[in-house]
Amino acid sequence: MRKSWVIPPEQNAEFVARMEDVLELYHLPYDPQIPLVCMDEQPVQLIKERRDPLPAEPGKPARVDYEYERNGTANVFMFTEPLNGRRGVSVRERKTGLDWAYAIKSLLEVNYPEAERVRLVCDNLNTHKLGSLYEAFPPEVARQLARRLEIHYTPKHGSWLNIAEIELSALTTQCLDRRIPDIQTLGNETKAWEKRRNEQQKGVDWQFTTKDARIKLKRLYPLIKE
Repeated sequence: MRKSWVIPPEQNAEFVARMEDVLELYHLPYDPQIPLVCMDEQPVQLIKERRDPLPAEPGKPARVDYEYERNGTANVFMFTEPLNGRRGVSVRERKTGLDWAYAIKSLLEVNYPEAERVRLVCDNLNTHKLGSLYEAFPPEVARQLARRLEIHYTPKHGSWLNIAEIELSALTTQCLDRRIPDIQTLGNETKAWEKRRNEQQKGVDWQFTTKDARIKLKRLYPLIKE
């Protein structure tokens, strides 16, 4: 289940500060040397069939038995660069800090090896920290990665500000809306989805600005006493 849109109580300075930081990022011009990448993740339940499904026939849809077998879970990391319609999916068995660190290493060294640094928008989950890099790699490797990573956290209860949530929702409805038996199949299916969606160049036209926020979400801003 995806996260719901929750707005915090009134006059929340911390929410406002992080919200405006992210909103300003979304309106920066495209810079291939400092790309903006949004990241989010979600667990996936792996489900095996107890009986082979019956294929579709003329006048009959495919039939799937209601019984199934749980086969553990996996975790999907979603990275998306909204300005050029590019996204990447990484599947791992767990969602620990080590898994995040390896996903970040791949992002920097495989996807953006020539970039000076990457601006990363993500939520403030306790695994999404530079310390996770030091838990996974020798300090000289962790420091090299950390130098190229500029993290911007969405506010608590403000994950809807993360464009990667849009991509995860698309992945869920277009690819994960059926029984997937194991992590290998999950990896194959998500990579096929990634390739198809990148070929279609599906981008995001983000319209909500800091100016809009100061009007529509005015109640979140602290009242300044002079």
